[in-house]
Amino acid sequence: MPLIERRDQDFLLHEVFSVSDFSKHEKFADFNKKTCDMIITEARNLAIKEILPTNKLADKENGHPEAVKLIDGQVKVPPSFHKPYKLFCDGQWLAMCDDPEFGGQGMPHLLAMAAGEYFTSANCSFMMYPGLTHGCGNILATFGTEKQKQLYVKNIFSGKWGGTMCLTEAVAGSDVGALETVAIPQGDGTYKIKGNKIFISGGDSDLVENMVHPVLARIEGAPAGTKGISLFLVPKYRVNDDGSMGEFNDVDTVGIEEKMGIHGNATCTLAFGSKDNCIGELIGEPNKGMKYMFLMMNEARQGVAMQGLGFATASYCNAIQYAKERIQGPNLMKAVLEGDLTGVPIIQHPDVRRMLMSMKAYVEGCRFLVYYLNSCFDKAHTTADDAEKTKWEGLIEILTPIAKSYCTDKAVEVASTGVQIYGGYGFIEEYPQAQHYRDAKITAIYEGTNGIQAMDLLGRKLGMRKGKPIMDLMGEVNATVAKAREAGLEKIADSLQAAINKLGEVTMTIGAAAMSEKALDAFASATPFLEVAGDLVMAWAWAERATVAKKAVEGAKKKDVPFYEGQLATAKYFYEQLLPTAIGKMDSVKNLTGAIMEIPEEAFVG
Repeated sequence: MPLIERRDQDFLLHEVFSVSDFSKHEKFADFNKKTCDMIITEARNLAIKEILPTNKLADKENGHPEAVKLIDGQVKVPPSFHKPYKLFCDGQWLAMCDDPEFGGQGMPHLLAMAAGEYFTSANCSFMMYPGLTHGCGNILATFGTEKQKQLYVKNIFSGKWGGTMCLTEAVAGSDVGALETVAIPQGDGTYKIKGNKIFISGGDSDLVENMVHPVLARIEGAPAGTKGISLFLVPKYRVNDDGSMGEFNDVDTVGIEEKMGIHGNATCTLAFGSKDNCIGELIGEPNKGMKYMFLMMNEARQGVAMQGLGFATASYCNAIQYAKERIQGPNLMKAVLEGDLTGVPIIQHPDVRRMLMSMKAYVEGCRFLVYYLNSCFDKAHTTADDAEKTKWEGLIEILTPIAKSYCTDKAVEVASTGVQIYGGYGFIEEYPQAQHYRDAKITAIYEGTNGIQAMDLLGRKLGMRKGKPIMDLMGEVNATVAKAREAGLEKIADSLQAAINKLGEVTMTIGAAAMSEKALDAFASATPFLEVAGDLVMAWAWAERATVAKKAVEGAKKKDVPFYEGQLATAKYFYEQLLPTAIGKMDSVKNLTGAIMEIPEEAFVG
């Protein structure tokens, strides 16, 4: 089955973002168009042939025996994961963008994102193992000592060793500063680590020889809150100076969470130092652990945006295929005008067509957002101009919370619509849609709930560098307005300009309120504010897509005409049906209701 519409990927990669242009720079010289296309083809083949078949097998809700198990303290992943994991590592897919010195491929982020979309759409649970492993390796490659880099990074980036991210505790979920894990100096530069971490995705695995845990802990006597948190390197098995594995490091997997979805990934409770023999090394400087961990957290948030896109696009592709094959009910016009009651594919029914259009609008709009975000990394890496580099880095900062939240909220919505299109069969676990719906929900929760992303956008990102990143984003959207007008898309240009102006008013209102006595009212509206910011980005995406399609359709080959016409029709649908709702939401946010904070707690009676 086609996990992703390859034609849409090619449209974004080559016609909208011109990925092969990065090959003009020495850093990406090897990645011309031919190479880029070959990489995407190989990723697609691996995803469809090897990874996709494991998705249903590993989902215990479907009655298969391959669920994750904890046996004698060792996590056993679904047996079907072992072959694709080896192929994934052999193909050097784990560290696509990283330094070849440590086993990376050094490819553009934009290209890696397109390849990664295939893998994640095929089986997100499987991809969480190498995904978090990469984040762990990236922390050490960026902040580790030379010895730590030499001993660990290549083994991690090759997939020989696995990695995690250990923040959450029973008393310290979103409030990381409340953690209780301690680090006790041993006088030789090492620390004894004592504490428990929960909800650790991929916390243990028999796919790898060793697990490497970046662990947040507080050194004895350090300040309270996040200011006193340090980051430690804690392997499951100690690593000797020659790179060989030493003794067990007192890191125990004491449980696996029973979850609503993503059953193929082992979400573990880990006990560090239960026998007083867990040794960790400091990463970087003391009391700067949160600064270092944010590198991994931001990478994870961007990765979760891709996970949302992956669930949405898989559900959408399933829905298209089903709607074209499922015969049910007559064509309404033929039934009324001709009395023809012959059953037709449900894609001919107006309400099904409407649902598919909404799915298409959000899937392809979110794909634009995720790809654009990753192209900003490549532009920052290839410019010699410091101001230009700062601009792209600022856009990454402002777009990360929007991408994480909006793409995951829409993933749940799209997956729900995917169930609806299947009708009763969508509610049956024999079919794939129910699993996508269950799996997608976690993306709105972990790596900082979407409410936290909204607070980050309002409380921190809007005011960064005196508001320059948000103004740069508006500048990018305004440039698209000009291009749309030049292409003859006047209605789209006018509507997008009106939406920018409206969002500007909302931003000024809520931003001012956040720094006044109405701060609580402002933050009560932070999530709706992020939603309308995402709606604007979707409008931008469809204006950009329509502009490129309008220019391309005139001289297009016959086989490409339906694709370009589909882009123009979806843009029209978004602007006529979905954007007006977003404008209404902007008015709602601008109202800054006080009702949310005024209602007495006692009025909530359960």
